[in-house]
Amino acid sequence: MKPRLADLTAFAMVAEQRSFRRAADALGLAPSSLSHAIAGLERQLGLRLFHRTTRSVGLTEAGERLLARLGPLLQGLDAAVEEVTGLDGAPQGVLRLNAPEAGARLLLRRVVPRFRAEFPGVVLDLVVEGRLVDIVAEGFDAGIRLGESLPQDMIAIRLGPEERFLTMASPAYLAARGRPETPDALAGHDCIGHRMPSGKLYRWEFERHAQERIVTIDSGLILNHPGLMLEAALAGLGIAYLPESLARPHLDSGALQAVLAAWCPVIPGLFLYYPGHRHVPAPLRAFIDTLRRGDG
Repeated sequence: MKPRLADLTAFAMVAEQRSFRRAADALGLAPSSLSHAIAGLERQLGLRLFHRTTRSVGLTEAGERLLARLGPLLQGLDAAVEEVTGLDGAPQGVLRLNAPEAGARLLLRRVVPRFRAEFPGVVLDLVVEGRLVDIVAEGFDAGIRLGESLPQDMIAIRLGPEERFLTMASPAYLAARGRPETPDALAGHDCIGHRMPSGKLYRWEFERHAQERIVTIDSGLILNHPGLMLEAALAGLGIAYLPESLARPHLDSGALQAVLAAWCPVIPGLFLYYPGHRHVPAPLRAFIDTLRRGDG
């Protein structure tokens, strides 16, 4: 008896997610049902497809070989079904995106209103978090990141303009404490530290005339949200290191002043990215088309 397509699809999902729980969620199955299906497939093939521990799931050599042959076939099947169904209707289903707060705000302003109006059958599941995630392992269709931190082997589409991280402080603070002229001079100032989602303190990066400086801030005030860091700088509590786009209204009004601007280079801005080795689902294709039309 040949394996059922449903069992082969379940195998491919577990292999992709490296987790029975996440794969079960993606397939809409109970974890026990998925585990039973995989066990039955292994008995039918007479092969062990996964190494299982309480903390991880990995492919055996046989599992790797099966996935290498099966993956393209399943992608082709998905593409064929989507092509046929697309003749009669708009994309349907769930589109899962992962983004930092700034990226989510940009999407909500520029893309989401048009996308929701044009494709009401697609549920947009937008997860906002500061940590860098593996979008494939955690079941996302695409993610948003700054261009300088994009993973390899991903297709990237520009979402926003170039960005610059800029040091800034209130006029009252600078009048009382003076203006640092070099990154090394920050050691004599109150600097507002940034606690990253990983728990580490963010190091401030500077560059001028191909000369780089990476400064580890010894701060008396540490915050884990850029909005709070901006508020602290406005209150005169010290020098902050923030995206220029976030602080632009306050820089324009004079409530904040740039510090060490010549040492703060422009970096690639935000990009939408997704795996280049897998079939692009119809909801994501529609989202990308909406994004590109907005740039035209």
